[in-house]
Amino acid sequence: MTDSSSARTTTTRSDQGHHAPEAGPATSSGGWGELFSRPFAAPASILAGGVALYAMNLYFTAALLPSIVEDIGGARYYAWVATGFLIAAVVSAMLVSRLLARLGPSRAYLTGFLVFAGGAGLTALSPSMEALIVGRVVQGLGGGLMAGLGYAVIRTALPERLWTRAAGLVSAMWGVGTLVGPSLGGLLAGLGLWRGAYALLLAAAVVLAVLARRSLPGPSGTGRPAEPLPLTPLLLLTLAAAVFSVSSTVPRGWATVLCVLLGLALLAGFVLAERGGAATVLPKLTYRRGNHLKWIYLTVAVYCAGVMTETFIPLFGQELGGLSPLAAGFLGATVSAGWTGAQLFSVGLASERARALAVRLGPAVLTAGLLAYGLLQTGSASGARVLLWALVLVAGGTGIGVAFPHLSVTAMRSTDDEVEGAKAAAGLNTTQLIAFSVSSALAGTLVNAGGDSTLDGARYLVLGFGALTVFGTVTAAMSLRRPGAR
Repeated sequence: MTDSSSARTTTTRSDQGHHAPEAGPATSSGGWGELFSRPFAAPASILAGGVALYAMNLYFTAALLPSIVEDIGGARYYAWVATGFLIAAVVSAMLVSRLLARLGPSRAYLTGFLVFAGGAGLTALSPSMEALIVGRVVQGLGGGLMAGLGYAVIRTALPERLWTRAAGLVSAMWGVGTLVGPSLGGLLAGLGLWRGAYALLLAAAVVLAVLARRSLPGPSGTGRPAEPLPLTPLLLLTLAAAVFSVSSTVPRGWATVLCVLLGLALLAGFVLAERGGAATVLPKLTYRRGNHLKWIYLTVAVYCAGVMTETFIPLFGQELGGLSPLAAGFLGATVSAGWTGAQLFSVGLASERARALAVRLGPAVLTAGLLAYGLLQTGSASGARVLLWALVLVAGGTGIGVAFPHLSVTAMRSTDDEVEGAKAAAGLNTTQLIAFSVSSALAGTLVNAGGDSTLDGARYLVLGFGALTVFGTVTAAMSLRRPGAR
């Protein structure tokens, strides 16, 4: 097939809302070269770009906040800059599958990018912290859509042989955000350009919006009526996210414990409402007896808990290792570095046996890395010990990277129904956002349990999360069971 005929086929099918075009036999390798070949480069860039924007925005805002507070004040609202963004992202992420079914990939992405761009513009122009929080909430609404669509549109925009590579590329963007976000934010903050940082986000979102409108399929035209919104589960999950976010801002002690317990109770109520509801946030398959989708989501949640240790690792590097802020920031990105590097290798695993082994071993490797880091903690650490910290954290991150792409594709293949398949893929992002909210609160609680001792706080956090990730070895094994097995 010639380039011109490939382009005509892409355009035709995009207009009709069908799956992405199949490349000719000469390019049907299913490798990185095909993913970034002419027929698929634009969709792949959109999927990765949306998640990269979301992830970078999460991390570089933390670096910009001191400069923002110095400029416009509002220090008492410091925590709500992140909290407002996260809650809005959780809400919009739960609407991805419905928006996708109604509008199709092209218009759904256009909506997400433009809402995110509007929020970035409001943030850049904010005269006060209250106005900035409004802008961050709007950003969160668009960001939750972008992150969820990154998984959900893989099925529609790309042929099945490229799903694993695409899933690896999309999930690697979380690691890229962790690596690039803090350094970019710190650089712009040092130059006094925090408003310009959000202007850059606005420009990038607009460019991706134009690309999405031109390159992605339209509505599928299945004629299936839109499902009603799952209002009760949506409300319970939103309240749970809010409570977990607030728990890290209340005074240490019983207030924190009560917030965590209330959040867990709301999550339990969410599950009960989902199981008995006609309309659900996650696919109905999740709650069907014998289906392994629930175990995939739980394994993803465990991985997100492991990643959340990165929030405090820079602090531990400075306080316990005597590192400069820049060096401590790079130490904090080691888990994501291992995650990103391992994914590039893991997506090339060809045999089903090798992929299953990667999924089974991933949580164990992550747990070993976290426990080793916790046991190596000490005050006034030497350079050699800090190097060991970095090595074991990179090793722990590889546990996420080797397994994550295969979990993503298994979720997408959990059904032949295109709408439910997209919903299953979008559920990965919903699970990630909820898990980040929960684990963020737990991380703050564990660190605060150390009192004035940074060393004790570090040990409580890392060893506590290491114990939690052990649970992932069970859920990963269950995710590999054949459908229909209990």
